[in-house]
Amino acid sequence: MKKKIVAILLVLAMAFTLAACTPKTPADNTPTDNTPKDEAKSYDVTIWVSEVEGMKELTQKLIDDFNAANTDIKINAQIEGVSEGQAATQMITDVETGADIYCFAQDQLARLIQSGALATLGTGTASKVKAENSAGSVACATFGDTIYAFPLTDDNGYFMYYDKSVVPESAVDSLEDIIKACEDANKLFSFNLEGSAWYTASFFFGTGCVSDWTTDADGNFTEVNDTFNSAAGLISVEGLQKLVKSKAYHDSSSASDFSSGSAVVVSGTWDYNNAKAALGSNFGVADLPSFTVNGKAYHLGSFNGCKLMGMKPQTDSEKASAVQRLAYYLSGEEAQKARFEQYNWGPSNNNVAASDAVKSDPTLSALAAQNAYAKPQGQIHGSWWDIAKLIATNAKEQPETAEGRQAVLDAYQEAMNALFTMSDEVKNAFTVIGGIEDTGWGTDFEMDKVAEDGTVQTWKTTRALKFNAGDEFKIRQGLSWDNALGATNPGELQGNDGNYAVTEAGEFFVQFVYDSSNNTGEISLVK
Repeated sequence: MKKKIVAILLVLAMAFTLAACTPKTPADNTPTDNTPKDEAKSYDVTIWVSEVEGMKELTQKLIDDFNAANTDIKINAQIEGVSEGQAATQMITDVETGADIYCFAQDQLARLIQSGALATLGTGTASKVKAENSAGSVACATFGDTIYAFPLTDDNGYFMYYDKSVVPESAVDSLEDIIKACEDANKLFSFNLEGSAWYTASFFFGTGCVSDWTTDADGNFTEVNDTFNSAAGLISVEGLQKLVKSKAYHDSSSASDFSSGSAVVVSGTWDYNNAKAALGSNFGVADLPSFTVNGKAYHLGSFNGCKLMGMKPQTDSEKASAVQRLAYYLSGEEAQKARFEQYNWGPSNNNVAASDAVKSDPTLSALAAQNAYAKPQGQIHGSWWDIAKLIATNAKEQPETAEGRQAVLDAYQEAMNALFTMSDEVKNAFTVIGGIEDTGWGTDFEMDKVAEDGTVQTWKTTRALKFNAGDEFKIRQGLSWDNALGATNPGELQGNDGNYAVTEAGEFFVQFVYDSSNNTGEISLVK
């Protein structure tokens, strides 16, 4: 399951929470480079970085360079691969045992602040970070007037890879022309519209629709300014139907599709190497196209965001200062340049972004062009992703009429309304969701609370579920991804993105023992 990801604007009254949990700001100590290394103070620092191949080794090299340049301290690093999606969840679950430095997606910022999992930047360091990085990435790292993290990238968006032997350059600006080129060549157009609302929203943002959420003091979503069910939304669905009803449509976002019949894949910078390898000299890349309704063109929108690097609060002020100096370096110009060169990550650092290498990079150029039509991903209700994901499936099934398109939006509106009338019982209940019984992560299987002892609750599915070996699932609360738990320990029944992976086919009840005191749980399959 791709969780990518996320994410989820906590506002105003969060101050009540922050008053209790906001960590001390690390001191902005100036390095003393003339200290002999054998007199330098050593610090053991745990760092969580992306799981991509080679990232741990690159990070260690950067730390070695840091140690060589800073003779007053020595960093002894324990580097672990933890995905940006899982890092925030693990930190929130247990801040004390979490990493000293970790990377996460920007939509997790508010959750981490509320949980006391982020130390703020010192005044001097914050000023440098603000001056050295793009305004958008700094905004992603800021809550109120305070910077809580270091920008790491400015590239979490999507655009279009295409096969130039199938789709001519003259067609790339028109959705209709691209569809025709794919259909004529019996090729596919991969766009993960049914599998992910992150992509589905592109049609609605293209016509000016919004879905902006607000919360109360406890972080509960209280209202939403959502205009999907509108005249503009009807235009969006009409454009959406042009693709999902085409024989060329393929619900996917993987560049591996180029090897199995696709001529177009909507994806992001993470797929550059795969797309380039598959297409070779026919490699093409561009921002998303426009679709036309009643003679007017609407450029497809998108979500955009960035990765951030955070610091865990420290009780030792000297270690806090050392951690901040290291995090500043690992997120700074030299480190971002290295990650761009090795992984094609889009830099937030202004100097790296202005380099000829970055400006001439085709994928980052396409992303920059698409970002002109993108909407920053803020804090979004965890259930919205499932609700909006159904729009594309419903659009494919409904007729291409005004009535059919309105039915799509009516179903969406009904589900949205239900979020704000959900009973406390449903909000607190756990369900199982996953690639189970051919539901494709689209169905929640009910669980009953069968026992309770203090803060520990035991939940069990209301019936035995049919599993194939390799099926994956998570347990989630309140029909939302805001609190979703998977495999207990890395390496133990661990699937993609922390999912629980089934090793043996059969019919099993899913049992979940949950401790509300620390938001942890253990999953098991029982006959």
